[in-house]
Amino acid sequence: MLRDIRPILSALLRGRAGVMLVALQIAVTLAVIVNATYIAKQRIDKVRAPTGMDIDHIFIVSSAGFTKRFNYDATVKEDLAYLRSLSGVVAATITSTVPLSGFGAGLYLSTKSGGGGRGLLADYIETDEQGLAALGVRLSAGRFFARDEVVHPNSLDESVNTFPPALVVSREWAQRVFPDGQVIGQVVYGSTSPTRIVGVLEHMSGAFANSDKVALGSRRTRPVDGTSYFYIVRTLPGQTDRLLRMVEQHLTLSNPNRVIDWVRPLGYFKRRSDAADAALAIFLACVTAVMLAVAALGVYGLASYHVSTRTKQIGTRRALGARRRDIVLYFMVENALINSAGILLGCLLALGIGQWLSVRNHLPRLDLYYLLGGVLALWTIGQLAVWYPGRRAARVPPAVATRTI
Repeated sequence: MLRDIRPILSALLRGRAGVMLVALQIAVTLAVIVNATYIAKQRIDKVRAPTGMDIDHIFIVSSAGFTKRFNYDATVKEDLAYLRSLSGVVAATITSTVPLSGFGAGLYLSTKSGGGGRGLLADYIETDEQGLAALGVRLSAGRFFARDEVVHPNSLDESVNTFPPALVVSREWAQRVFPDGQVIGQVVYGSTSPTRIVGVLEHMSGAFANSDKVALGSRRTRPVDGTSYFYIVRTLPGQTDRLLRMVEQHLTLSNPNRVIDWVRPLGYFKRRSDAADAALAIFLACVTAVMLAVAALGVYGLASYHVSTRTKQIGTRRALGARRRDIVLYFMVENALINSAGILLGCLLALGIGQWLSVRNHLPRLDLYYLLGGVLALWTIGQLAVWYPGRRAARVPPAVATRTI
């Protein structure tokens, strides 16, 4: 075996510049495609991650008063009564934050007044007694708000403590702050105002798709004049589009002192929040495909060059009795040595780049299964790329040796 490899190594050393360039190309390709594929898979998993909400059957109404005659309390009461009376509506609630919209309020909740003790920032969403049903989320423990627990603050009376008396938190938030599992009934503080946790959600995304630390408060915030407030409406399957159009038409005409900014399905915000991750995954997939194609062309080009410059050598070997498969095997082994050198260097580069990305961007470390998959893919593509030039070399007739001596 060593006797067969020695002339191959000797031939490679004579054209070391091209060999080194192809090996380096294979190394860089392996390092890039492995990490790009791993990052793309993480983005795809993020896009496909459940939100905990009934995305397909929820739409959002954005409204704002714009005249001095606008009566917020009366308008909300009338709108909710209308929405909840519609056939096909499961539940409707009012909120100051639209989940997955990319805009929301963060609230630091801690076990002691003033931010002391254990605490964690949560996406804070205010709602009323129908909030759980309107969002389509589920409880893993405890209960949701009762109607008499919902606070209706009067912005003109700042002396009234309007912090919600009841709070429902996501399981992810609860596990971080109360790792012992004793969550229901615990009192937490938003600054100096206390509130009691009455329930725990199984899972829910907040204002951002990757935010799962959520707190639902039993309060209806009165918006500042001209500021939008939102209705969340959940419907029965198959009724969303019909009700969305009906609600938009009715609310637009029902009150001349306010404007309906827009009425959109919650899926619109999900797609918008996922757009950057989906685009990055597609881009990385394209980069991976292009780099694999370029690497294959590099291997093919080097093999074709070797065939064209070794016509005499190949003809001589054929004249001495070498079979066609021996010629193909020669080039396959030669390319395997180049591939091995490039892949070995590529593994080191891939691990180094993966570690750097993990530390810099707080990402999980590179899964070695991706590295193994990249090695196998690049090895296979490299060997296939040299197959045709090898077959072309095997067709060189023995008579070529006598014509070129």
